[in-house]
Amino acid sequence: MKEMWSKYFGRKKLALTDTMHRAKTMKICYAFLLPYAILFITFYVLPMLNSIYYSFTNFNILEKPQFIGARNYVNLFLQDEVYQIAVKNTFLIAVITGPVGYIMAFIFAWLINELPKWVRTLVVFFFYAPSIAGNVVQVFQRLFSDDEYGWLNSWLLKLGVTTSPITFLTNPMNAMKVLIPVILWQSLGTGFLSFVAGLKGIDKSQYEAGYIDGIQNRWQELWYITLPNMKPMLLFGAVMSITGAFNVCDVPRALIGFPSTDYCVRTIVTHLFDYGFIRFEMGYASAIATILFLTMIICNKIIQSLLSRVGH
Repeated sequence: MKEMWSKYFGRKKLALTDTMHRAKTMKICYAFLLPYAILFITFYVLPMLNSIYYSFTNFNILEKPQFIGARNYVNLFLQDEVYQIAVKNTFLIAVITGPVGYIMAFIFAWLINELPKWVRTLVVFFFYAPSIAGNVVQVFQRLFSDDEYGWLNSWLLKLGVTTSPITFLTNPMNAMKVLIPVILWQSLGTGFLSFVAGLKGIDKSQYEAGYIDGIQNRWQELWYITLPNMKPMLLFGAVMSITGAFNVCDVPRALIGFPSTDYCVRTIVTHLFDYGFIRFEMGYASAIATILFLTMIICNKIIQSLLSRVGH
């Protein structure tokens, strides 16, 4: 037993010595990384740790935080009915706009990859424009306005399809049906752009070698050559898709209103916004943020595990 522990600590000491030696030889590299590390720790790591600490307190910004243990989490899961609605809506949006948007972005990028350059440029602009346009929500708000001056209601009334304006934005039965397509279109941009860039960066000689080695159709080409070469872009797109799906807040507030009718489009982040920036219950808001953070980490790990199997 003593000999086993001696060997164990010997290996640990050897690994530590090797790590220190590599750190000394690469000290210039670490010096270049230091400014980013300082900024990352200051503006990301420390606020995250503060948020976790405040989630166990009663904190309203004006007074000193009071430690209350897990009471915020108990209230969140057992007493907050609006939070339960927010969780249901968030996962509904995430399930539809996350995987569907991710797959659609890749399929569209794959399909347009062989198009002429000017056509591909126009298609890329069409898909990426919503991600950078600041007033796109206002366009949809005008399109789905509940009164007769809304574009869609105006057309329906003129065509005789309906005799009175349809309440697209204030009716809980219609609000989510309007919101999800808008979010889905906006979610295509960044991932789509990375997929287009990744597809153009694949060496064409790999496809020629693949057909020599026995690849018989485009689907085998996609699975054994295209996807393995695009793992970094696929992972980036997945992270952006998950982050965007769980961080939905601005679009429902601007399009449907805040608060929405019967909390029909309430999401976790709008719930956090309510308690953090309107009620100033920062302890409770921090608990919501912590749960959301852990959920996103778990989803990212699952996606990474699935993507690691691509091409095997």
